[in-house]
Amino acid sequence: MENLPACPKCNCEYTYEDMDLIVCPECAHEFSLADLEEKVFSVKDANGATLVSGDDVVIIKDLKIKGSSSVIKVGTKIKNVNIVESADDHNIDCRIPGVGAIKITQKFVKKG
Repeated sequence: MENLPACPKCNCEYTYEDMDLIVCPECAHEFSLADLEEKVFSVKDANGATLVSGDDVVIIKDLKIKGSSSVIKVGTKIKNVNIVESADDHNIDCRIPGVGAIKITQKFVKKG
């Protein structure tokens, strides 16, 4: 008999396989081995380089600031960005001198 993982919902150790799913007999929770693997969150810049918190980035396109007439110019260097998981695609949290705290989409920056 194989060593199947315990149920992630109720922690029951008597799980069994049913085709490609693993089923818990106590709570009827169905899951796959792929569901148990941790999803790794990563952010890639416009060139495909992986960004991590603390990196420096450079703006590659003029960005209009919503609700303002200000623009962040191409080539603006942003130091010490913070990578956050966001429901929308604004995964870079940073502070720009003269502008303030802002969230930016990763497709408008490159690692610098």
